[in-house]
Amino acid sequence: MIARLRGKAVASTPEGLILDVGGVGYLVAATPTAVRKADGVEEATIETYLHVREDVMQLYGFADRHERELFVQLLTVNGIGPKVALAIVSGSPADELRSAIVREDTARFVAIPGIGKKTAERIVLELKEKLGPVETLAAAATGDIVARDALVELGWTPLDAERALLDVDDTLPVEEQVRIALRRAA
Repeated sequence: MIARLRGKAVASTPEGLILDVGGVGYLVAATPTAVRKADGVEEATIETYLHVREDVMQLYGFADRHERELFVQLLTVNGIGPKVALAIVSGSPADELRSAIVREDTARFVAIPGIGKKTAERIVLELKEKLGPVETLAAAATGDIVARDALVELGWTPLDAERALLDVDDTLPVEEQVRIALRRAA
């Protein structure tokens, strides 16, 4: 398996990033963070996953091992292929997605194009136990879900709501958390 490539990004196409490694150009379907990491630097290191099927071998690229690990875990979910897994990992930082799984936040996954309610529920159900020790994730994930849901009801996307509440003290009453997030957005 090809787990990592180090080289110069020579092109970015709709199919992915072309990374020149020792004179060989590897086409890597990469997350946006991996593409940004490789852009404009003399030499970039991209974590990769080689997906092999009967008819094709495809490299997928990630900015760090956390993205790759989550991608591999998503592939174990029934009905999730590499393109959908890449779309999921591309949408948010891996830690935020893991936190959403721990919180059983299916809305985070439904917001991703190509993911329906049943698939989102399957992701949460099948991965919650596979994430390993999640005490720190669970502790960080329980505080602001109600405030986030309130912002979503006001028309915010789940991701924007979570980002707005990132630095808000989750011990405050929900109304105050929402008020602070709204003030910051104005």
